[in-house]
Amino acid sequence: MGIAVEHQAETPVRIGFRRKALAYVALTKPRVMELLLVTTIPVMILAAHGLPSVWLIIATVIGGALSAGSAASFNMYIDRDIDAVMKRTKNRPLVTGELSPREAYVFSWLLGIASTVWLALTTNLLAAALSVVAILFYVFVYTLWLKRRTAQNIIWGGIAGCFPVLIGWSAVTASLDWAPVILFLVVFLWTPPHYWPLSMKYRDDYKAVGVPMLGVVRGRAQVGLQVILYAWATVACSLLLIPVANMGWVYAIGAAASGGWFIYETHRLYHLAIRHEDVSPMRVFHGSITYLSILFLAVAIDPLIHL
Repeated sequence: MGIAVEHQAETPVRIGFRRKALAYVALTKPRVMELLLVTTIPVMILAAHGLPSVWLIIATVIGGALSAGSAASFNMYIDRDIDAVMKRTKNRPLVTGELSPREAYVFSWLLGIASTVWLALTTNLLAAALSVVAILFYVFVYTLWLKRRTAQNIIWGGIAGCFPVLIGWSAVTASLDWAPVILFLVVFLWTPPHYWPLSMKYRDDYKAVGVPMLGVVRGRAQVGLQVILYAWATVACSLLLIPVANMGWVYAIGAAASGGWFIYETHRLYHLAIRHEDVSPMRVFHGSITYLSILFLAVAIDPLIHL
């Protein structure tokens, strides 16, 4: 079965223009891209102590989307062999044959080059350079080096997803400061408790392809405990932004309330696991997205309230 699927992925099927275009869009992992861009605009507002120019926001979002799309496309190109086996990824365009590996490879390079040139021309060289580093880190460090070798893959590989924070800040200021570094660390610490519940849900998938996600190599209780520890670290780090960036009551309440709820959900997951009851890891997965969205919404609103 694996050989047949692989052959199908190497030979694209004949499809219409609309379906082909949608296949290219799917190659960029748009849902992941949306999450990355959620962190960009609030940081730009914080950096500007108000609303930056609309053009700068649009230019940075376009550049960030192209960059994230390039990294995701390279990832799908490299992982097409295991995507063909995993149930969660069996409908990706390189598995179904809607796109050929060559089409995906060329598309990935085009997006990467376009994002770099675009950010350099519309923002500044620092933002463009950070975009390049993010792509290289996701492709070489996470996808090619860590993902199939260590259960720590998502911890260090997740660094690539932290770069939109730095890109957004640098697009406004052409520099970096402690505030974006703290938010970078927030996303870094948030990534494991966001992704590890997903690895619990799709444990059999990852085990079948030999990817040592934590949910594969450790029991549910151990994974749940690690999720708790990282959730606490994430919330604690988010509170550091209050004194460093002189954040007001909107951010303080938003960070504390959403953080408390996020921690509660991770504890609930752990207690269900140690009692050997049915767990709902996807509840924590989706809850982590809600938490990060609320946190960065507070980052955006707070400077506007205190103009």
